[in-house]
Amino acid sequence: MNQVTGKSSNHGREQGKLPVPVAVSDTAPVSAAATTPRRATADAQYRRMTGAPVRGLILALCLPAVISNLVTTAYNLADTYFIGRLGTSQSGAIGIAYSVMTVFQAFGFFFGNGSGNSMSRELGKRNNERAARLLAVGFCGAVLGGLALAILGLSTLPHLVVVLGSTPTIAPYAIAYLTPILIAAPMVCGSFALNGLLRYQGLSLYGMIGLVSGALLNFIVAPLLIFVAGLGIAGAGIATAVCQTISFIILVTFAVRRGVVRLDLRNGKPDMLLVREIIGGGMPSLLRQGAGSLATTCVNLAANPFGDAVIAAMAIVMRIMLAINSIIIGLGQGFQPVCGYNYGAGLYRRVKEGYWFCVRLSTIALVIIAVAVAVLAPDIIGLFRSDPQVIAVGTVALWMQCCTVPLNGFAMMSNMMQQTMGKTVIASFVAVCRLGLFLAPAALILAHCFGVPGVQMAQSVSDIISFIVTVPLQVHILRSLGKPRSTV
Repeated sequence: MNQVTGKSSNHGREQGKLPVPVAVSDTAPVSAAATTPRRATADAQYRRMTGAPVRGLILALCLPAVISNLVTTAYNLADTYFIGRLGTSQSGAIGIAYSVMTVFQAFGFFFGNGSGNSMSRELGKRNNERAARLLAVGFCGAVLGGLALAILGLSTLPHLVVVLGSTPTIAPYAIAYLTPILIAAPMVCGSFALNGLLRYQGLSLYGMIGLVSGALLNFIVAPLLIFVAGLGIAGAGIATAVCQTISFIILVTFAVRRGVVRLDLRNGKPDMLLVREIIGGGMPSLLRQGAGSLATTCVNLAANPFGDAVIAAMAIVMRIMLAINSIIIGLGQGFQPVCGYNYGAGLYRRVKEGYWFCVRLSTIALVIIAVAVAVLAPDIIGLFRSDPQVIAVGTVALWMQCCTVPLNGFAMMSNMMQQTMGKTVIASFVAVCRLGLFLAPAALILAHCFGVPGVQMAQSVSDIISFIVTVPLQVHILRSLGKPRSTV
């Protein structure tokens, strides 16, 4: 009997898969290295990830991810609410800043997911030393990437906000908000990366604590700096920078002291094979987030001719849809380490079981949420800005997006599965479809043809086309399970 899974050792072969790596028996003699606390933790985590019931395991892992995403998104919405009290132009500045924050996420997710995908598969193969190297290289890359973004952003900021769609009245507020956030860019990128790197080890709880601590603190600091200290929108930017730095420190502490593999900067020297793995695993995340930034910019540019109220309305709607999608992303983040461990161990049946469970659950959740949001749309928009024009434009856009958002459950889960399995080409293509390949041109073309309604319907059009494109590609991936592995 296999002591890792509690099942017959030919379980993997019965599925037409690679054999499961042989684990250390609970009763067999072990080496001194295997008796160290960290090695014992790694062995216990391997048994849990490859042997526990899939549905319960995913739910246990996704709950901290969902909570951290919701709290972080709630902070973003609270920031939008606080700044919305200052004026319509300030609300528009949040939409401009969102493009820049998406780039930070892109770099953090590129290194975090790029390293994490490979790391979870290596942990599934029980190659812990290589997993530790992937952890260190991913972390160092994210921090250095954030430093490069900070230098580039600060040196070009007045021109950058105009390129991103600012009107003359919005630009000063966007600059004031973004300046402190750009200074903290290395910590912001590092936090996004470390959250993923902890999650891929099956340690979602630690990632949640790190992110939620900073977000909750921001609920207190932001209004104090905005209103009490009288710093306005600049105070919101300072609060974000400080609280993101605190989250970074907490996450680094967990990665060093609590990880299945320990974060050690001495392991941060990359080789070409590691770099190729990180690029392959992280490219879908980079393209997805980069496409999101491009799409947000294109929506701002499409809304620009119609005035500050339309820009502000679409910025609010994008934040609301981000909150909805964050729940589904959290579910997918609970599935990814399960997918990585079991794909690495050759347990493909567990990979499929987890995937279909997440698709069903996410679709049901999105239908329920979409109905509730559609009914309450005017009131929800009114929470963030009382301007009647903002409410009118935002309500219609929210109605349209609620009609198609249930399709995102299938699309998101498929893309996360493709990425975690190392299917770089397909995962990268699907990643850019919804936000980049389809939304960006849809916003510009539809706005030109139909005016404001074109801006409002662009996301829904993109959702439908992306779903249609994803279906045959995911069918191909599912059929490939059980066959010899490829890098497609």
